[in-house]
Amino acid sequence: MSAHTPDEVDAARLVLDATAAPSMHNAQPWRFQYARSNAVFSLFADLTRAMPHSDPTTRGLHIGCGAALFNLRVAASHVGLRPVTRLFPDPAVPELLATVRLDEPDDRTDGLALLYPAIHERRTSRAPFTDRRIPEEVRQALGEAAHQEGATLALPAGPHLQTVLDLINDAEGYDHMDAAREAETEQWTRNTDDEAAVDGVPRYAFGPLKRGGSAPARDFAGPTPAGGRPRANFEDRPQLALLSTARDEPADWLHAGQALERVLLVATLHGLSSSFATQALEWPELRRVLRDPLSGTGQVQMVVRLGYGPPGPETPRRPVADVLTVEG
Repeated sequence: MSAHTPDEVDAARLVLDATAAPSMHNAQPWRFQYARSNAVFSLFADLTRAMPHSDPTTRGLHIGCGAALFNLRVAASHVGLRPVTRLFPDPAVPELLATVRLDEPDDRTDGLALLYPAIHERRTSRAPFTDRRIPEEVRQALGEAAHQEGATLALPAGPHLQTVLDLINDAEGYDHMDAAREAETEQWTRNTDDEAAVDGVPRYAFGPLKRGGSAPARDFAGPTPAGGRPRANFEDRPQLALLSTARDEPADWLHAGQALERVLLVATLHGLSSSFATQALEWPELRRVLRDPLSGTGQVQMVVRLGYGPPGPETPRRPVADVLTVEG
């Protein structure tokens, strides 16, 4: 790939890496434009993929787009280009979330290229994890990854962890009583094997049915059981991480998405598997209570379940041609 003027094929390869990012219910709510004349990518929110019941402020949508933005930065660095990023470059176009100009490399580095091998290895795992504890040095590496993107990462313990688990459980109960939310989740659930899905959560990624354990395990099968799924015991001592930002504006959500993906890629390189426990985040009154009761500061943007266990399966992605346009 040229370090000066990436062409249409180069742009497609970079977007292929960018779109390996996670997003709420794997909705992939992003669009990319690439201008060859100045080697600039533009990232847009695809609001046709918003979830008005579960994500009415589009906070989750922005976090997913932020994760894709981070992958784009990593992929560009991997091929020897320096990504220069601007968030919300045009206030008149709020759906334009960011631009990334691809500059020739210089001596500065923030370790982005080192994360590239994890982009396509990172997958959501809804399987049980072992009881092996995450070493302190790995916890510190994850915390530093979040810090580099303007966020904080905390692994709650004791009463705070139990509060988080209780709030997730309460949120699941609220979800089941909300027909509109249940229907919205079902819209992004691919509950058959013969569907040529390019988005959503396919049945093969549901994971086993939870038989026991206190770890959160969202069941995307909903009220319609998926036949042939085994039952399994999940962790009794789950290791959850709370990703937070100081403020709670759209720019903070994009920072949170970038921090989330950096954390996930670092976790993958350290042999950790991961999944998400966003149920309580989808209810504003519960989300507020997730924060650390001792500090009482910060806005919790994501709850991540981490541990040692099997990697998740590869889930479908929209074709690059559906999410990328190239201009001269």
